[in-house]
Amino acid sequence: MMAIILVSQDLCTRCGICSVVCPMAIIDPADENTLPQVVDAKAGMCIQCGHCEVSCPSQALLLNIRPDEKVPLPAGAGTISPDDMAFFLKKRRSVRHFTKDPVPKEKILEILDIARYAASGSNGQPVQWLVVHDPKKVKKIAGITIEWMKTLLNTAHPMSGYVPILISAWEQGHDVICRDAPHLLVVHIPEDNPVASVDAIIALTHVDVAAPAFGVGTCWAGFVAAAAMSYEPLQKELNLPTGRKCAYAMMFGYPQYKVYGIPRRKPLEVTWE
Repeated sequence: MMAIILVSQDLCTRCGICSVVCPMAIIDPADENTLPQVVDAKAGMCIQCGHCEVSCPSQALLLNIRPDEKVPLPAGAGTISPDDMAFFLKKRRSVRHFTKDPVPKEKILEILDIARYAASGSNGQPVQWLVVHDPKKVKKIAGITIEWMKTLLNTAHPMSGYVPILISAWEQGHDVICRDAPHLLVVHIPEDNPVASVDAIIALTHVDVAAPAFGVGTCWAGFVAAAAMSYEPLQKELNLPTGRKCAYAMMFGYPQYKVYGIPRRKPLEVTWE
C-alpha cells in the first residue's frame, strides 16, 4: 500500500507535532528507532487535510497526495495586520451596479482556486462550480427566476405578497434579480450529502471575501438560488450534472462605483459563558 506520509530521516526532529495535530489521530509518533508513520490499518482513515504536513516545523513530512504539486510557503506570506484585515472586510460591499466589462476567465479561476481551500466537513470537498460567463445567459436566468415568482402569486408562499413589486420592476425594464451583472456563479453539491450545503456557503463566502482583492464585486443572488432549488425550468437551464443540486448563487463583475467609507452596523452583542 502507498505510504500516506513521506518523512525525511535527515530533517525529522521527532518533535511529535504531526501526531498531535492529526485530526484523525492516525499518525504514530516517532521514537528513537522509527520515524512518524501511518500504519496500513489506519491509512483508510486519512482525510487528506494536510495538517501534518503544514504543521511540521522542519518541513520533514510530506503528505503523499500529489506530492509533486507541493508549493513552498514564502516567509511572511499571507501575513496581514489586524487593522488591514478589519478595513478590508468592513469595506466589503454587496455590489448591485456593474460595468459591462467582462471579468477574464483566468481571473475567475484565480478566485475560485482560493475558494478551493475553504473548510469542509471531514475535508470532503463536495463543492463544484458553474460559471455563467455569458451576460445574455445571466439575463435569461433572471427572466426564468421572474417566471418562478409569478407561480408564487396568490399562494401561501412567504414571498407571495412581495413578488408583485419585483415582477412589476422587471416588466418596466429593471433587472432586480441579477442587477445586470455580467456573470453569475452557481455553487453546487451532491444531492445526497446532508451537510454539503454548509460547505457550499463557506466556499462561496471565500469567493465573496477574495473577489475584492482582484477588483471584482459580488452580490449574493438569493432570488436565483431560491428558484433553482425548486423550479424545474431553471434547473433545466442550469443543467447541473446528474445527482447534484444548486446550493446558492452569486452575481459578480467589475463594480461601477468605488467605496469611500464604512457604513454603520448594529452594536456588537456578545454573551460570555
